[in-house]
Amino acid sequence: MCQYLSSSQCRPTGHSRGKEVSQNGDFVAFWERTFLNMNNAMDKEKRWVCEASEKGPALKIFNVRFDHMRNPRNGAQERMVVLESPDAANVVAVDDSKQILFVRQYRFGIGRYTLELPGGMIDEGEAQEEGVRRELREETGAVASNWHFLGKIPSNPVFQDSYIYHWLAEGVKVELEPSLDAGEEIFLEWMDETSVYEKLQRGQFEHPHTVNALLLYFSHKKATE
Repeated sequence: MCQYLSSSQCRPTGHSRGKEVSQNGDFVAFWERTFLNMNNAMDKEKRWVCEASEKGPALKIFNVRFDHMRNPRNGAQERMVVLESPDAANVVAVDDSKQILFVRQYRFGIGRYTLELPGGMIDEGEAQEEGVRRELREETGAVASNWHFLGKIPSNPVFQDSYIYHWLAEGVKVELEPSLDAGEEIFLEWMDETSVYEKLQRGQFEHPHTVNALLLYFSHKKATE
């Protein structure tokens, strides 16, 4: 139970996070500080108070939590839904000819296939870089010679407590057979950078995690050219 805490403190202490990255760690720490500073500034102005929490049902990859929050605007208490889940990571996987590797898979929420970057959830106790390497290997059979951390965003700040970490992998080669879970069906697609950029500008990528990772990638590419 959380008693009279700010919304940023309302997460139970037992909530597990993946370990921080071993390389590019300074950049990860910078992102952590940036988000915390923004949240702390807002907390000083208006404080949402968590007066109580209760556990809800476990839903495969999510644990439901109900937080009873006091609205600072009008004093009303509302029962808010929070989905607890591990952090995740996705990767802009680029080969030596500047082709980017995508996965096409069925998304049950919208009932159709979408084109996305490879990625998935980080296992408990797993370092971020270790987890994203594993996800790339499992979903596509690909390995990479160079890795760079691009940034992170909340998975869905409306009701999820997790973050998605974005990575760049260079020198990518498909060397193995994918190792898919029983509930996965994935098709691999390569696309040249120019086509990816044009598709991004036209708003044709539907998954927001893919959109954000690609925005960070092209920003990184411009800054380092």
